[in-house]
Amino acid sequence: MPYLFGEGVLISTNGRENAMIKYILQDKKVIFLLFLINFFGTLYGYYWYKSQLSVTPDIFLIFVPDSPTASLFFTIFLLFFLFGRNIPYIEALAIITLFKYGAWGVIMNLLTLIVEGSIGWQGYMLIVSHAAMAIQGLLYAPFYKIKLRHIVVAAIWTLHNDIIDYVFEMMPIYSSLTKYMNEIGYFTFWLSILSIFIAYWLTIRKRGL
Repeated sequence: MPYLFGEGVLISTNGRENAMIKYILQDKKVIFLLFLINFFGTLYGYYWYKSQLSVTPDIFLIFVPDSPTASLFFTIFLLFFLFGRNIPYIEALAIITLFKYGAWGVIMNLLTLIVEGSIGWQGYMLIVSHAAMAIQGLLYAPFYKIKLRHIVVAAIWTLHNDIIDYVFEMMPIYSSLTKYMNEIGYFTFWLSILSIFIAYWLTIRKRGL
């Protein structure tokens, strides 16, 4: 770890960088900008799912648009955080689902690129936006007020969503990857477990260290 000497005091540059990042993340202008980006990104995400939602049975509608619902959770968190308030159940849902579906979206688009040889500008845009989803949820982990019960509820939602997607076949449609759905379903389950563990580690375990 690099260090600097200042006025006879040993200062960790990593600690200073972390403090600067936390300062930026708490800036109301930054929070409001992220709120706007996520708000309009969520709207676009639901629009992207319009064709699939039009043929989805009503009982499954809430479970189909995975990524925009994840960003909706984070948008709600940002709105509360902007006014200095926390909403732990939403925070737990946000960090778990943002990382899960952010990572999932990146990997699925890269797989599509491998299978088809091209994904167009929209595919690359989805890679960048989904990577940003995963990162932003983790960056705000120090500010969440999550306890174990919040993680448990969010974990149940997340794993239940996997059942809806891969048992009732409501998963997002990537036509060129359809023949790999069993393998993708298996991968997605373990990605959910990893996402739950990361959320627990960054919000509960890390505070206890």
